[in-house]
Amino acid sequence: MAFLAVLVLLVNGLSTAPLGYFDFVYLSSGGLTLAIAAVGATIVILTGGFDLSAGAVIALVNVVLATHLGDDLASQVFWAVAGVLLGAAIGLFNGFFVAVLRLQSIVVTLSTMFIIGGLTLLLLDIPGGHVPESFSNFFVGSAIDDLFPSAIVVVAAVVAVWLLVKNTRFGMAIYAIGSDQDAAKAAGLNVVLNKLGAYALAGAFYGIAGVVVTAQTATGDALVGEPLLLQIFTAVVLGGTLFGGGRGGAVGSIVGAYSLMLIVNILLVLNVSAYYSTVVEGCVLVAAALLGAWSTPGVRNWWTLFRQRLAPMPGTGQGRPLVSLISQRSDRRSRSAWLARNGETIRYISPAFACFAIVLAITALFMAPLSFSYFNSILLLSSFLIILALGQGTVILAGGLDLSIPWTIGLCGILAGGWLHGSDAALWWTIPLVLAVGGTIGLVNGIGVVAFRLPAIVVTLAMNGILQGLALLYSNGTPDGFASPALRWFMTGRFAGITPVVWFVIAFAIFGLVLLSRTPFGRRVYAIGNNPRAARLSGVNVDRTTVAVYVLSGLCSAVVGILLTGFGGQASLGMGDIYLLPSIAVVVIGGTLITGGRGNYIGMIGGVLLLTSLQTLLAGTTVPPSMREIIYGIVVLFAVVALRERTSH
Repeated sequence: MAFLAVLVLLVNGLSTAPLGYFDFVYLSSGGLTLAIAAVGATIVILTGGFDLSAGAVIALVNVVLATHLGDDLASQVFWAVAGVLLGAAIGLFNGFFVAVLRLQSIVVTLSTMFIIGGLTLLLLDIPGGHVPESFSNFFVGSAIDDLFPSAIVVVAAVVAVWLLVKNTRFGMAIYAIGSDQDAAKAAGLNVVLNKLGAYALAGAFYGIAGVVVTAQTATGDALVGEPLLLQIFTAVVLGGTLFGGGRGGAVGSIVGAYSLMLIVNILLVLNVSAYYSTVVEGCVLVAAALLGAWSTPGVRNWWTLFRQRLAPMPGTGQGRPLVSLISQRSDRRSRSAWLARNGETIRYISPAFACFAIVLAITALFMAPLSFSYFNSILLLSSFLIILALGQGTVILAGGLDLSIPWTIGLCGILAGGWLHGSDAALWWTIPLVLAVGGTIGLVNGIGVVAFRLPAIVVTLAMNGILQGLALLYSNGTPDGFASPALRWFMTGRFAGITPVVWFVIAFAIFGLVLLSRTPFGRRVYAIGNNPRAARLSGVNVDRTTVAVYVLSGLCSAVVGILLTGFGGQASLGMGDIYLLPSIAVVVIGGTLITGGRGNYIGMIGGVLLLTSLQTLLAGTTVPPSMREIIYGIVVLFAVVALRERTSH
């Protein structure tokens, strides 16, 4: 609260005139949507989960209301309540997969985000709709004219609801589950039921946020929730809620939301470009998460041990090893039959190839005969995901997740196009420099995860926002430059009857297979994904390997950025956005366990071929593009459920 008060005073001091009532109305209503959405996200985080579907739910409620609201009071009340219930129903949907089926909340809510996003675009593909003026005035006007803004009343009501929930048995159960789920279960709490309730309640708050944003914008927009995701997590962390669950509260998140809004407003008052907003939000998210993590005993103890390791041992001048390696045993078990050794791998990767064969059969029967040109096109379109699958797949195998892929691709593509400017001679220095940029992004991600013990989702989400801002600043909102003739030939020409990039992808796939299955690096990745502590005690340098997997992911994203620039002739803003869920989907569909430790690059390639052939099949029908997002989300959910570890139940 003190920080918020300082920000208000700062805004007041920087303004040309003292803040008045209308400024108070503007500021209170401006942060209202974010504050309510942050309350919902806080509830999920308190249980130890993450909810990436918040922005999509808000957008869906916004579109539903904008396309159905009538001018009479009964209609407005009915659809406002329906919007809140719709959000609660989606929250219950998420809760079922997380609480009942025990799936990872990140993947479930990410899939839901794309399913809901596709449904929203089906309802309203361009901004529009009708919102009565009376509906807008109720939420963003004055409760008492020239005295009390309506937004403050809404915030007070949300705080009252939260305090009421917090002091119930259900509220205490949320904190208990987030602190230690096993202990909460042992104490007699119904973990499944309380988690279901937490996700439903969070969805209801997203629904309220959707109602409010409808009143604020007075229109329907399927993309209105996209910029909110980074802001929501930033507000939650800024409000003192700890990622991992068990500590924090909704009141702090509301304060964090208004603090973040004031920070952005201060930048605008100082005439700082709006392009810096996502950079600032990303930096604030990381800084707040660092402060929150530092307050936990585990991180402080780890930092003390880390410093002791770096200190030289007396008389040696060398760092202290964490463990001493034992000599490798010379005796080895006799090799069993190949099928017995690889039976489990085949069981997990075969569904992707079997479904790929089915899609090919359907294509041949109902669309067109399969030709050499068809397979060349499939491999060409698959090339981007095959490369990304190695980076994202390796991160997932190690137990992490990389959400910075979209704008790593975007920034690297923009840099490539801008530096090349159609010159083949510039390829020799442009490609290494762009790869260095991608590798550096991955290095920073890895250091954030390893050195500061921050959740991978926080670090990479913040990095994605920072990269978005940097890309906008570099290109000034309009990327210039274009690919060189050689790069375009590489993506669209012919060599030995096949597009040159296909030869490159075949070589890349062989490299990926060898890297993960035949090298010490690959074995360390699997060891970390199975059990980081056991891997560390076995002599694996967990920190170095973890950083390396994020560097690999950054390099793969950079390669895709270059190739996409060559494929399209030039880069564009947001050209990497469509690859986030597919990069995770192909890994999961290929049989990789989303929590790490189990998977195979061959299976990931099978997942790529399946999704690409399915996309090609749908492109030949009248199915709208937004349906692809729905299909992607459903396929990922189905794959995660079907291929989850049975022993987890």
